[in-house]
Amino acid sequence: MKQLTLSIIGCGNRGTIYATLASQSPERYKLIAAADPSPARADRIRQLSNNSDFKVFPSADDFLAENQLSDMVIISTQDQYHYDPCVKALEKGYDVLLEKPIAPSLEEIVDLQRLAERLGRKLQVCYVLRYTPFYRKVKELVDSDIIGDIISINANEGVLPWHQAHSFVRGKWRRADQSTPMIVAKCCHDTDIIQWLIGRKCRSVSSYGALTYFVNTNAPKDAPERCTDGCPHADSCHYNAVRYASDMREPWLELVYDNHDTASAEEIVEWLKTSDFGRCVFRCDNDVVDHQVVGMEFEGDATANLTMTAFETGRSIEIFGTQGCLKGGFFLKKNTGKDIIVTPWDGPVREYVVSEDTTGDHHMGGDKGIIGALYDEMTGDGYPVSSYIQSHIMAYAAEESRTGGRKIDLDEFAEAIAERS
Repeated sequence: MKQLTLSIIGCGNRGTIYATLASQSPERYKLIAAADPSPARADRIRQLSNNSDFKVFPSADDFLAENQLSDMVIISTQDQYHYDPCVKALEKGYDVLLEKPIAPSLEEIVDLQRLAERLGRKLQVCYVLRYTPFYRKVKELVDSDIIGDIISINANEGVLPWHQAHSFVRGKWRRADQSTPMIVAKCCHDTDIIQWLIGRKCRSVSSYGALTYFVNTNAPKDAPERCTDGCPHADSCHYNAVRYASDMREPWLELVYDNHDTASAEEIVEWLKTSDFGRCVFRCDNDVVDHQVVGMEFEGDATANLTMTAFETGRSIEIFGTQGCLKGGFFLKKNTGKDIIVTPWDGPVREYVVSEDTTGDHHMGGDKGIIGALYDEMTGDGYPVSSYIQSHIMAYAAEESRTGGRKIDLDEFAEAIAERS
């Protein structure tokens, strides 16, 4: 088996996870280079590589100024920094695995699709949910016709209150103008899964949602700007940032603090005094929603509803078909121990437990799954880049519907974007 050579642009949490998993399959992958403005982060990838010729670069531009160094590159930078390095990598000759969302605007997304197709490059997107044991089993059951034709889907994405505060109130995805809208940043995974399961084109979307709870008017009386400023509500507040030094240290601190594994509690609290992550969640500059619903209509009159909320944990799904229904996900697992329950209209109820080990994988085994499948997809046919675009169009159209208060026809919306691209 010929090794597939990899380089990493963006060595934060996602880049490190993918590099770690790739390093565990040396018969398939060889790490060649890393680019990141943080020398410590890039050096983490170097240490994983077991490659004495491994190269480290201080930026994507420095890396891409070199002749092509590897077969492919994984781009796991922040949302706003996906487009430029992806363009340059494709033009340089690299195949690309790109962290989602593809880009912060649909115009750039369409441009990348056209460029990859024109150059004959593979452009895969980190839709890790497609690779989870859970959703693969759901897909297998749906395709087996056990519930007949899909009539409707009800999907829920419970962001988790602390995760909402960490990423979308205090964190790097708190403002749509600095990243992407919440429904794109968090839920293009879900629009992808819904379309993947239904297997038909989405015709229209309607959406409602708002930022309701994490706003200044909900700040408790006398709450200071920072949790480290002696907040009188510290002991009762679920979102007390000082918890980064105690029970919320794992896994959250490691996502944002390079010295998470060696820092003392006192050092962490000192860091929180100036960090964005030390701010009161009701006194931040966030503007993305904390709850949103999206209604979707597909060809053949199938429908789907997606609920994204900060105030629940985990993903759950209900699929209603002409011959039965399927229910599964976090809520069912927590309360019954079963991953999936299928209720045919005729015949016995069937229960399924997905037994694959997903320990240490924040995406239900999807991180391991995508790296496990990457070799075959990059050396074979893989998914066409067009298969990733529609879910982004659906998510961006949902935001257009939410902010504009109108139903969005997907064909008209996509045509308008294509004309501007």
